[in-house]
Amino acid sequence: MAPAALLPAEIPTTPTTETTSKLTKAGIIHSEEPSPLGKLNASKTKLTVNPSPRPVPAPNSPDVWAQRVCTDHMLTVAWNSTTGWQQPHLQPYGPLTLMPTASVLHYATECFEGMKAYRGVDGRVRLFRPDRNCARLLRSATRIALPAFEPEELLKLIKQFVARDAPKWLPREQGPGFLYLRPTMIATAPAIGVQKPFEALLYIIAVLFPPLDDPSATPALPPSLSGAANGVHVANGESKQIELKNKKLGMKLLASEHDTIRAWPGGFGYAKVGANYGPSLVAQGEARLRGYDQILWLFGDECRVTEAGASNFFVLWKNKQTGKRELVTAPLGSGVILEGVTRASVLEAVRRGMCEGLKEGSIDVVERDFNMAELVEAAKEERLLEAFGSGTAFFVAPVQEIHFRGVDLRLPLEASEVEGEIGGCEVAMAVKRFLKAVMYGKVHHEWGVLVEEDKGE
Repeated sequence: MAPAALLPAEIPTTPTTETTSKLTKAGIIHSEEPSPLGKLNASKTKLTVNPSPRPVPAPNSPDVWAQRVCTDHMLTVAWNSTTGWQQPHLQPYGPLTLMPTASVLHYATECFEGMKAYRGVDGRVRLFRPDRNCARLLRSATRIALPAFEPEELLKLIKQFVARDAPKWLPREQGPGFLYLRPTMIATAPAIGVQKPFEALLYIIAVLFPPLDDPSATPALPPSLSGAANGVHVANGESKQIELKNKKLGMKLLASEHDTIRAWPGGFGYAKVGANYGPSLVAQGEARLRGYDQILWLFGDECRVTEAGASNFFVLWKNKQTGKRELVTAPLGSGVILEGVTRASVLEAVRRGMCEGLKEGSIDVVERDFNMAELVEAAKEERLLEAFGSGTAFFVAPVQEIHFRGVDLRLPLEASEVEGEIGGCEVAMAVKRFLKAVMYGKVHHEWGVLVEEDKGE
């Protein structure tokens, strides 16, 4: 007997953006609560001091620009499905031991955070809104079936780690500076089977990073920022005026093609997992070869704008109907956009009028889908005022050009004699100044979380 035909109401439909996001959330929400096994406990941390500490490279040296010099210590915590979280260990920085069958090496069961520890103008060390990083690492971990933990305990561990290495690696006598922090979790179980990890390792390291947000920084920035992509080379000893004239001021973005997608609804674009980054490197490499700094990631036939490289993306334009300035960025909720800490801070600072020269209500802050046709139209009508990326590494980075399938959108950036600043993007610079003031203690604010440093061995 033939099977009964499905009535129209019974035919399974292709999940929409909304339903896929709901299905994804429903599938992982139960994992975000820590298990009743051993919980992450920062009060049990064991300390082993590095017996062979390394010298600290000079600020802005080639070693710093290489982004591979780490501090003397790392903090590790093992986990397994039988006993839960083990004792944290603050120990000498060094290699990890993994079996060739470790899950992370085969199935991308890895997530991480990017944050910084800042030596302020007052000599104190601060973290910037670290509770958001800890909460996001939990979301990322549970998205790929890694173990849950209490974000508050992770923050305590980060503070312990920073307290140990900051006195030497962020010396007071050098003045304001920062360390890049990388909390990471990987699945370590030595089993090839595709299964939920039953062993994992949480670790925290700190890397020396150059000031990627500073257009005056040396050695040279990426090709277009330094001018090398266009054959511009400023010789040592030439005047500051020539240097300012020739300097490439902002990022150049290459819009992605229709067959290249970074993230999709119901996927894992919102999670900071390694699988979001590796597949993007081919497109990024192509952009660099063509003289651009990053890819502007688009989605769908309508070319919705999502992110710029690994950063959130903002545009400032005049509303077509009202003429009022709008700061626009893609919304959260579909699983495509990473919930950046800097992104949230930019939005809140502009909404609340926290930045000097930007009164509350002077700019409408809008989180909505927008596409390249709107950008092109705004540029043609001279309503496009600014564009910039935001993130931990590049911080607030103005955009000077976007190439979209044969069309170049140029933004009128100007050289500035103020160190670390760019003209022609007043809103981006106002936000950047405020956030830096919080990070470096020029402004006392709840977003700047103090770390009490260790005084001795």
